[in-house]
Amino acid sequence: MNQDQEEPTHKPDKPGLLERLSALILREPEDREQLIELLHGAFERQLMDADALSIIEGALQVSEMTAGEIMIPRAQMDVIKLAETPEQFIPFVIETRHSRFPVIDENKDDVIGVLLAKDLLQYYAKPEEFNLREMLRPAVFIPESKRLNVLLRDFRANRNHMALVVDEYGGVAGLVTIEDVLEQIVGEIEDEYDFDETEDDILEDGPTRYRVKAQCSIEDFNDHFGTAFDDSEFDTIGGLLLREFRRLPKRGDAVVLSALRFEVLRADSRRIYTVIVERKPPIGAGRAPE
Repeated sequence: MNQDQEEPTHKPDKPGLLERLSALILREPEDREQLIELLHGAFERQLMDADALSIIEGALQVSEMTAGEIMIPRAQMDVIKLAETPEQFIPFVIETRHSRFPVIDENKDDVIGVLLAKDLLQYYAKPEEFNLREMLRPAVFIPESKRLNVLLRDFRANRNHMALVVDEYGGVAGLVTIEDVLEQIVGEIEDEYDFDETEDDILEDGPTRYRVKAQCSIEDFNDHFGTAFDDSEFDTIGGLLLREFRRLPKRGDAVVLSALRFEVLRADSRRIYTVIVERKPPIGAGRAPE
């Protein structure tokens, strides 16, 4: 064998995604801002896609947020009164389409349990034997200051999906669900009652009531409702509503524009997703207080 000839040098395998990402993170960021900067750098280098970056940022955000920041306010809570009969509250359950309902006695500070909508099947099986109080699951109460990452861990450990948020005086301030927490990480979670991606942006929901995606263009909205909203500043209905509210609204917030009542149906801390539009607003309806 010729001594001048050397054996071919083995080339190391190309580092995989995990190795490349680890090398980037091992720069030991000194604070959260530097960590976010490193993550965006990883995205720009195509070490992760946009969805992965959004989820990681959402997870970091959750660790700094509290239940009070994302809760459904007390005034917007859909509850069932213990004194009501099934004939009285079942239409409400069907209309609101929630899977869980706080059940109250005298007022919203007096939550005595949680009713699962699926438990109402027992009413239809044996209506004469149905007892609402016996159907209730224990209500979980948490302070407004509870961190979302801790709350999510508790939800998973206890297999509970809803908690009542109480203020410093012990009164019920609102409620939060496991879906509310997860949406802070992954964005809006669609269910069977949300729009399908293939459906139109405007869906009739009654004689004078419509469900409208916030992404619906103002031009299409004007064509459908005969309105004349200006689209020079914003392209979508969501943008138009953000200007009117001057903040990110929560579910139940409403405003009246051009004889149409817009009520936020689904929204999170980042954007509006769906609104209810009614042609004939109730008497005295107006812009929601800020």
